[in-house]
Amino acid sequence: MALQFTRRAAIMAAGFAALSASMAVAQGEKVALITPYLAQPGTQFYVEAFQARAAELGWEVNVIDTAGDVAAVIARMEDVTTQGVSAIVINVDPAQVGAGLAAAAAANIPVIGMDAGTDPLVRANVTSNGYAMAAETAVYVANRIAGAGNVVMFTFDAFPPVQVRGVVADAVFANFPDIKVLDRITPNVDDGGIADSRAKMEAILAANPEPGSIKAVWAAWDQPALGALQAIEAAGRGGEGIVITGIDANPQARDAIAAGGNFEASVAQDFAGIGRTTADTVARVLAGEVLRQNVVYVPTVLITAANVKDAK
Repeated sequence: MALQFTRRAAIMAAGFAALSASMAVAQGEKVALITPYLAQPGTQFYVEAFQARAAELGWEVNVIDTAGDVAAVIARMEDVTTQGVSAIVINVDPAQVGAGLAAAAAANIPVIGMDAGTDPLVRANVTSNGYAMAAETAVYVANRIAGAGNVVMFTFDAFPPVQVRGVVADAVFANFPDIKVLDRITPNVDDGGIADSRAKMEAILAANPEPGSIKAVWAAWDQPALGALQAIEAAGRGGEGIVITGIDANPQARDAIAAGGNFEASVAQDFAGIGRTTADTVARVLAGEVLRQNVVYVPTVLITAANVKDAK
């Protein structure tokens, strides 16, 4: 027993020493965080958490918002590369910023994804398990409508973490022969996505005026779900029992779920956890660690009326 305790103590001491060394190496680093999606609430939450953790680590962080312009991310990556930053964090599809990744690689500057995607030039991507989240909400929809009826989907294929959600939901619904995907919509997200999603949902409701003609709305994130909810309520069709689900469980979504209306479920991502874990992953890379995983998943939880109050 004493020998086991000694070994455990030695292991813990070694781990603490390694962490301390990592923290020491990371002090005073300059890190650029680049995203075109800062208008999204989820993005705001994990950027804030990243900044807070970076402050604890003694870093200088430059947050760059390209305001929906994905192409501009490349130019900004090239800019910060010439400025000699220690690391770059991206929140964008790596496949769309290849030239920026190449510039960083040429300068030996590590790039870490924060809810982005995988690429040989991205050391690691810290995110939620989009496959699991989409399966959970799609199965929720299928069960609630008893495996039959028309479903409207809101997707966004331009961003890998969201694109995979739509693929998984499609696969789930395909297992139910009596479920039909009535429409698959990609909303404009320049303002976050609520307004355009509402307008598109209003058009679908007008084209399908019969009660029961739409059984559910599955949204790959909360903003379209909220827009669809507004459209359904404005059309006076809230009493038809149209089931709405989203992903992110942002404050507006949680309030809607708590209200007990059509918006029934969402998946809470740990945005703060993503931000903190991304910063810690950057610290590990800067300390010289060779990461064994190129994807780091942060846990999630399904939010419904049963647990929404506890989740706030």
